[in-house]
Amino acid sequence: MKFKFDWFLTGMFVAIGLAWLFPGPGAQGGWLHPELLTKAGVALIFFLHGVSLSFAAMKQGALNWKLHLVVQGSVFLIFPLLGLALLPLTHGWLPEYLRIGLFYLCASPSTVSSSVALTAAAGGNVPAAVFNATLSSILGIVLTPLWLKLISAGEEIAFPLQSVVLSLIIWLVLPLLAGQLARRWLAGWAARNKKWVGVVDRLTILLLVYTSFCDSMHFGVWTEHGLTAVVTSFVLAVALFYTLLFLVGRICDWYQFSPPDRIAAVFCGSKKSMATGVPMAQLMFAGNPGLGLILLPIMIYHPLQLMICGALANRWKLQAAPTEDEPVTAE
Repeated sequence: MKFKFDWFLTGMFVAIGLAWLFPGPGAQGGWLHPELLTKAGVALIFFLHGVSLSFAAMKQGALNWKLHLVVQGSVFLIFPLLGLALLPLTHGWLPEYLRIGLFYLCASPSTVSSSVALTAAAGGNVPAAVFNATLSSILGIVLTPLWLKLISAGEEIAFPLQSVVLSLIIWLVLPLLAGQLARRWLAGWAARNKKWVGVVDRLTILLLVYTSFCDSMHFGVWTEHGLTAVVTSFVLAVALFYTLLFLVGRICDWYQFSPPDRIAAVFCGSKKSMATGVPMAQLMFAGNPGLGLILLPIMIYHPLQLMICGALANRWKLQAAPTEDEPVTAE
């Protein structure tokens, strides 16, 4: 398989490296003023999402309720239940912040752009993928903090649900709605400049990654758990991904989904969004010195899912393509 350079993945390593070398500017009280920069960055990301989001495309894929039930149930029920199972299994030998991060990974929404792109590449049900990926981002604003509140008492972490949800509404929902309202004037511009809108979106995420890790470096959270945390997160991320892949596949078999619906269900139901997860974590765990460890699992899961799903998309596309012996009929 030919290697393709991914500047965003490289940028994540650069952002973490800069946080290690220069944690002061992005830490609380630093000259970058992360308490303000974070909120402005989150608002920008979701405003751009709103501008780019076409509800006409969502409407086209809205009627396949069995597929939607499978995808949203995988993202917000099966995945979090696996996260709940991990909590007692990891108690006493994993850092508390990393355990919270693993559960946060499990409770976070699915991706949007990559789920749709991979579904299209594999010949899957693209309208259903658009609907489910977008719906997941919206549902996650409420369901993700609810899941975190559920475990907060047992894990002895402070999680003020009302203020968290209010913050998410102000900095995520309102900019998303503002972006939707602005589509009347900006939709054409966003479509013509889709590449640069994506670049701004990803650069903003990298800035949030930098500020997320600055406090962790500043307070020495990584001094004791650095390599162990990375290796453990990688192993558990692989285990979670393949468990979800297996479970979603079996559910699709039970419902007897068509190949296009199965592809959409697998890609949307097994993915987790760093584009939504990082901004949400910045708001939900604001000022927490362990935010870098909390974000580590989702930052590992993100490139992992893209590599595996990319290979799956290529294989399924080849399997669906007609062989040389099969005639191709024009419609």
